[in-house]
Amino acid sequence: MKKYILIIVTALVVASCKVQNKETSTPVSTTKPISNNATFFSAIEKKSTFDAVKISSKIDAKTGSFIPTLDAVIYIENGQKIWMNLTAVILQAARGVATPEGIKGYYKFDRTYIDSDFGYLNKLLNVNFIDYNALQNLLLGKTFIPISEKDFNLTPTPSGYQLTSKENLKITQNGKTVEYKVTLDYDAEFNLSHVLLSNPQSKEQLEIVYSNRVLLNKESFPKSVKIIIKGNKTDEILLENTKFDFSRMETTYSVPANYKKTEIK
Repeated sequence: MKKYILIIVTALVVASCKVQNKETSTPVSTTKPISNNATFFSAIEKKSTFDAVKISSKIDAKTGSFIPTLDAVIYIENGQKIWMNLTAVILQAARGVATPEGIKGYYKFDRTYIDSDFGYLNKLLNVNFIDYNALQNLLLGKTFIPISEKDFNLTPTPSGYQLTSKENLKITQNGKTVEYKVTLDYDAEFNLSHVLLSNPQSKEQLEIVYSNRVLLNKESFPKSVKIIIKGNKTDEILLENTKFDFSRMETTYSVPANYKKTEIK
């Protein structure tokens, strides 16, 4: 079941983004830090205003085991929950939901389910700081990493801007401190387009790429999202978002009878 849990959780992590992507017409070729960066940091802290969105997606995963292309419905109620349903061919394969309390999911084929706090999501993504707010910021294409302006250099790039940590960023959660080397790329309109987190001690990495955006209801959504998780092995998950609907929908979730809980280690 673990490979499907990875897909459920990862798909919950990436479903939408915020501002439309535009490239600069004149390339910039300097790495000199930008001294007046108030506009940049103000822009990347803006919150999304949509109420709800339903996204139809196709998911392809490379996890070392065969997984067929999955059809997914991902529904997001801003600030409340992220719900998804996975279908293989025409059969329901799995369903999951994330709320501020944690994550839940069940896998139909082996009749198992999970019910966890965000510790398991952090373990899957090789990080230690994801809670619901960070998860929502991440899936909305917002800066989801704790950032203080004094800890980062902001430099122009040919396509926009780049934030790099001056030193390894230390994040403490539940009494445990982890260091990260952080690089964040933004386009000319301050959209987060690429994230690379590296743990210098364990060599683990999390990389996320947002691309091929579409502007709907004054918000921008990526039609292509790629997540690469590097640890003892490399997992890749690609979401191709094909349709967006802004009406509310019912999102039922209940574990069927006689399913066995999977203990998360």
